[in-house]
Amino acid sequence: MGALATLVLAGLIVIGSRNLAHFDAALVGYTFATVFAVFGIVYRYAMWLQRPPTKMYWRRGWQVFFLQPRYLLSNMVELARRFAVEFVANRFIWRRGKARWGAHWLIMWGCLLAAAITFPLVFGWIHFETVPGNLDWYRAYLFGFPTVAFPVHSLFGFMVFHGLVWASFLVIAGVMLAMRRRMTDHGAAAVQQFGEDFLPLILLFAISVTGLMLTASYTWMKGYAYDFLAILHAITVIFTLLWLPFGKFFHIFQRPAQLGVSFYKDVGRQTEQAACRRCGRAFASKMMVQDLITVERELGFQYEVDRDDTEHFQWVCPKCRRALFGLAQGAMWAAQHEIEARP
Repeated sequence: MGALATLVLAGLIVIGSRNLAHFDAALVGYTFATVFAVFGIVYRYAMWLQRPPTKMYWRRGWQVFFLQPRYLLSNMVELARRFAVEFVANRFIWRRGKARWGAHWLIMWGCLLAAAITFPLVFGWIHFETVPGNLDWYRAYLFGFPTVAFPVHSLFGFMVFHGLVWASFLVIAGVMLAMRRRMTDHGAAAVQQFGEDFLPLILLFAISVTGLMLTASYTWMKGYAYDFLAILHAITVIFTLLWLPFGKFFHIFQRPAQLGVSFYKDVGRQTEQAACRRCGRAFASKMMVQDLITVERELGFQYEVDRDDTEHFQWVCPKCRRALFGLAQGAMWAAQHEIEARP
């Protein structure tokens, strides 16, 4: 899967840049780092999907989404709503704290904006040319096809050509909020690790700052130290791309699978519930308990119970499990006490 994704991306680069006619050779380092990142991400994602719990959730998520054709349209609408609420607005982070939400939202949209600009430019999918006969106008080309034309010195042109500057401002603001939380929240500080918590923020900050320094160099400093800054910026970007499949940023590609899990839980609440074999109360969906038993067996865990009325430990609710655990300990303690009390 990783090799296939790499070949597909390479083919799209060649086709989208019109046989590399619009490909900038100076950006070849970024391109190879991106290709490697795609291979690593797809490889790790494919391996992640082979884990029994993930594989079960993935399969069930698609099954419940397409299970009843008459609900397909409503499922699509609900999927769009959840995507907007949970991902676009980051509501799942908002519930954990407003400052944490602000940091996450700023970093996410800054990175998305930067990616939407950078990758098409690096791959040669988008390029700009002056309009023949009018050097004050630029025309954007998408995959070699002409699109919108606009004055170079217009507000639109200013916003477009400084898109990465706006993205850098968003990322820097988000990184500052995240760093503040890492330094002041004692709960976060107790479990944080450099490679998982600080390194991603440092890399994003370095990319943003060096990118702004490039803009400052050619805008106000007549290109002073531009070559050095360009190399420094390239190093930070390439290192981040190479590290992308192995670090914390991989959760960016894992998180969308949560949408399928949400549909799985919805269907579970609407279908037959599992009743505890000890107290008789419903505690989870029957489908989830059956899937959990299947996954445990695939992982080599055997929790079968030698009683026809129970069959498997997962058919016992959590409250009764704690009670049974206490009863078992009490029985062992009583047996041991009886042995010690014998003359």
